[in-house]
Amino acid sequence: MSKKEIKTNAMRILDREKVGYKTHFYEHEEGVAVDGASVAKMLSQDPEKVFKTLVTQGKSKNYFVFVIPVEKELDLKAAALAAGEKSVEMIHVKDINGVTGYIRGGCSPIGMKKQFATVIDSSASDKETIMVSAGKIGAQVELPPDDLIRVTGGKYAPVTF
Repeated sequence: MSKKEIKTNAMRILDREKVGYKTHFYEHEEGVAVDGASVAKMLSQDPEKVFKTLVTQGKSKNYFVFVIPVEKELDLKAAALAAGEKSVEMIHVKDINGVTGYIRGGCSPIGMKKQFATVIDSSASDKETIMVSAGKIGAQVELPPDDLIRVTGGKYAPVTF
């Protein structure tokens, strides 16, 4: 690990929870988000294994986190059902930092300001490992999806199309 590849909060939480993970770093312009499909390509990974973190707000005003494959879209009806809400909608990009403590393109399901209800697309359940943001642009952590469920208190549900 080079000097500039310091541990992120998400990595420290995984260490504390004794979760085995592998870090992956990719080149990027400082502060510029890189879309998930490009991240998968840069890291020579199957896009089915690289997941993005989306934050929504339900009709109840509660926030919900969805972790889905980078090339898939969140099915808002399925997401609302999984969250037990009448409806959910994506939060505005400008609100990401205030709600999660992370910036767009570096939002990890691990270590947000508060632990929100987290749903991981059920396509992850049959994979040995998946990759999610490590909490900053340019860094990913690869870990078993069941460990991600344990650390986030999440659950699996089919939420994509």
